[in-house]
Amino acid sequence: MNDKILETLEFDRIKGQLAQYLVSAAGQRELAALRPQTDYQAVQDLLVETTDGADILRLEDGIPIPQLANIKPQLKRLKIKANLNGTELAQITKVLQTSMSVKNFFDEMREKKVRLRVLNDQVDQLVTIPSITQRLTRSIDPDGRINDEASAKLHGIRQLITKTETMIHQQMENYTRGKNAKYLSEPIVTLRNERYVIPVIARYRNKFGGVVHDQSASGQTLYIEPAAVVDSNNRLRQAQIEERQEMRRVLMELSKLIAPYRHDIGQNETILGHLDFINAKARWAHDTKATLPLLSKENHVFLRQARHPLIDPQRVVANDIKIGDDYQAIVITGPNTGGKTITLKTLGIIQLMGQSGLFIPANEGSTIGIFDNIFADIGDEQSLEQNLSTFSGHMDGVKSILEQITDQSLILLDELGAGTDPKEGAALAMAILDEIGAKGSMVVITTHYPELKIYGYDRAKTINASMEFDQETLQPTYHLLLGVPGQSNGLEIAQRLGISSTIIDEARALVSDDSQDLNKMIGDLVEQRKKAREESERLAKLVAENKQTQQELTEKLGRFNEQRDKLYEQARSKANHQVSMAKRKADRIIHHLRQLEVQQGGHVKENELIDAQGKLNALHQDNPRLRHNSVLQRAKQKHDLHKGDAVLVKSYGQYGELLSKRGNHKWEVQIGILKMAIDERDLEKVAKKDLPREKDAQRRPRAAVHTTQTRKTSARLDLRGHRYEQAMSELSDFIDHALLNNLSTVTVIHGKGTGALRKGTQQYLQSNPRVKSFSYAAPNAGGDGATIVNL
Repeated sequence: MNDKILETLEFDRIKGQLAQYLVSAAGQRELAALRPQTDYQAVQDLLVETTDGADILRLEDGIPIPQLANIKPQLKRLKIKANLNGTELAQITKVLQTSMSVKNFFDEMREKKVRLRVLNDQVDQLVTIPSITQRLTRSIDPDGRINDEASAKLHGIRQLITKTETMIHQQMENYTRGKNAKYLSEPIVTLRNERYVIPVIARYRNKFGGVVHDQSASGQTLYIEPAAVVDSNNRLRQAQIEERQEMRRVLMELSKLIAPYRHDIGQNETILGHLDFINAKARWAHDTKATLPLLSKENHVFLRQARHPLIDPQRVVANDIKIGDDYQAIVITGPNTGGKTITLKTLGIIQLMGQSGLFIPANEGSTIGIFDNIFADIGDEQSLEQNLSTFSGHMDGVKSILEQITDQSLILLDELGAGTDPKEGAALAMAILDEIGAKGSMVVITTHYPELKIYGYDRAKTINASMEFDQETLQPTYHLLLGVPGQSNGLEIAQRLGISSTIIDEARALVSDDSQDLNKMIGDLVEQRKKAREESERLAKLVAENKQTQQELTEKLGRFNEQRDKLYEQARSKANHQVSMAKRKADRIIHHLRQLEVQQGGHVKENELIDAQGKLNALHQDNPRLRHNSVLQRAKQKHDLHKGDAVLVKSYGQYGELLSKRGNHKWEVQIGILKMAIDERDLEKVAKKDLPREKDAQRRPRAAVHTTQTRKTSARLDLRGHRYEQAMSELSDFIDHALLNNLSTVTVIHGKGTGALRKGTQQYLQSNPRVKSFSYAAPNAGGDGATIVNL
């Protein structure tokens, strides 16, 4: 890809946006080397990596990579067997620590069955050195300071230094706080030449003896090391020298320890930088609402609602851009300030981004090509004095482009043929387009020349286009109209700006009738296209609303069918029970008649027969279907819920009152002092007269009002390993069940980890009025990884 197109389309500004998301020096190096690729498989691989990064961002908030410094110079020094200082070792340690944490992160994702396409293979190339990493971590602080644990000798020396300094300060207090303090300019202990001294007034120097190490600018204060502390300072100085020697030895030892692994460490830095770069691409795509483009080997480009990435998202106008399938050339005509040049740049920059492995600022389902090169000659005319040089410059650029293009190239030409005689410029533009078409390249041009409107209509594989203008206000809308040539609105704009109507009428008389008819025809086409687009947008919105309605109806139908089957089952069960009871009664009646017949010798009295016949008739249902419907009707009424109804919450075995509807299938229910959101399938309507009376409840023994436990409720909830939203939902349900089951104390295990679950748990407990108090568990019971809650 040529450098000029990257400069013309401001590709570096896109890279500048990406740079804000990078945290490693290796990632910055990879971004600096980023260029559009021209091989189909290479582009596909880059986009697959970005897709993996987007999935990780969506599921896990990105790959955990901290700030990483550039360690290339340190690795070069290790190659020549030089020793590294503490800061350099700390930077290498951070790379090794990050390598281990990233490998663990991807191992956890494998355990969660998160399917990635290529990144797992790249992470497997990371080399971890646990023992050396642990040694470095123990020896070097992140800021480069050598820890006491770096060696036993260093630990002992530093203890001696601390002890000696303490002793010196105790000795010095005899001077700063005793009777000798009056001879000091200030009652303090300070350092000069790395030895502890006191500031003595010059005329009292003989009061202390010892060594003078410095004096003030005025000469009135001498910094004296008293004779009594000279030996102690000597011992301290000796210990400090031994400390520096031991520190140098530790740094040398650590440098030799990691030197054999410098190639692995360098490879780790590169891989982590690449993962950082993928992270940056994913975060940039998320923030700019960019999407994964499809790739076309035939270079069929179709951008759906494409947006220029460098224009304010609140102001940018999205357009559909299509080329390569039905036509290979687009001629965009129309007046200035309509957005023609931005349309060219939008197509070009999106192609560069897609071929660089970036998601593109367009709607999902957009397709890009894989061009071997993209050429552009874009620049605005500034003044009449520059016309000649502008034309020459444009022609020089076009000449260079024509010498390099192939049938796999994309050419963007702004104001082709401008800057010279209009007729010659138009003829030259058409000849250039013919040459580009003969080579099979794809081309998009902008022009003012009306002759090119006819060219776009006559030539095969060529289509006219224009930028839409509002016919009433004559203001641009910046919408691209494919298939409609641009309309000249010069006379209308001049009239709107206040030019005399006499001048306007004379100008119209000088314009040919054909030109006026063409403008009128174009105006009608633009108006029809605008109405068609508005109607299309209205229909698209209507289709979306209908899809949502259909989804809701389908869900309701599913619930209805489920409830209907349940009611049918209940009705069948009840009907079977009634039939069984009727059969038993009939059997008893028949048995009684047989007994009477036996007892009376075969003669049963008529009144007894009439009584038996009446009992049998009483068992007969004149219309069984009505009875069946009655059962269904009563069951249906139990689920006909309204605000204020009394209900039974089946899963809790508690009565409550409906407060309000929550969503499509949930109700807010008042159960005693609790308010809960409950699915309507768990509710059954009851008559308010059936509710337990408050007076009756008060008369009952205290044990009778205890909540019946409807599910096994534990006094312990383990949230470890759960996502934040899921954990908070489970915590809310757990506290509700604990209250309903009369649990006074419960334990919530949230772990330590990042602290997000612990913080969320405490915020919820603080906001719940039913929580009396809470505190961390005892150290032997989990410490700050668990919280004890008193309800």
